[in-house]
Amino acid sequence: MKHREAITQQTKQNFMDAFWDLYCEKTIDKITVKEITQKAGYNRSTFYVYFRDAYDVLEKLEDTLIPNLGELPPISGLSNDFSLPTDLFMDLFEHSRQYYAVLLSENGDPAFASRLKRVIKPLLASVFSGSSDVADTTLDYTLEYTLSAMIGILSYWISKPDPLPKNELYDLVHRLMQEGPLKTLQQAHHV
Repeated sequence: MKHREAITQQTKQNFMDAFWDLYCEKTIDKITVKEITQKAGYNRSTFYVYFRDAYDVLEKLEDTLIPNLGELPPISGLSNDFSLPTDLFMDLFEHSRQYYAVLLSENGDPAFASRLKRVIKPLLASVFSGSSDVADTTLDYTLEYTLSAMIGILSYWISKPDPLPKNELYDLVHRLMQEGPLKTLQQAHHV
């Protein structure tokens, strides 16, 4: 039985890998099931055992990249300056760099960043408010702003052919979170 499950999982992964190769070359609306099956080396009926269409493959692939709350390390005891766990975000992005770089690019999936925020926001909310229910409007908007900024800067970082060293990016993000962009720019201008 385990052998059969392994084959089934491998077949599904082969479809996802074939899809990913195509997705790196063109937008999803240009990818057909026929192309996926040809690239994976299977027939269409086998494809439909695992997926409905190319969009379903994308969703399932993204599901493997977006951590469940239980998979994320606990965030507790934020420092008195309320700095966010930048290393958590950097590790998450760096671990799946090749996928995040494409999915968060202008040709990627616009819904991916929103899905990512939906998973991480309750975790951060629980640290700041003591529960994962983001009821406070100010907290909700602040977390949305912060997560958008983090996802934006990390997307930019992983898309660069010659990115900032990780420690320099970490310091920059920390300064931006603590001092804001204007003060960070003023300090950089005076250096």
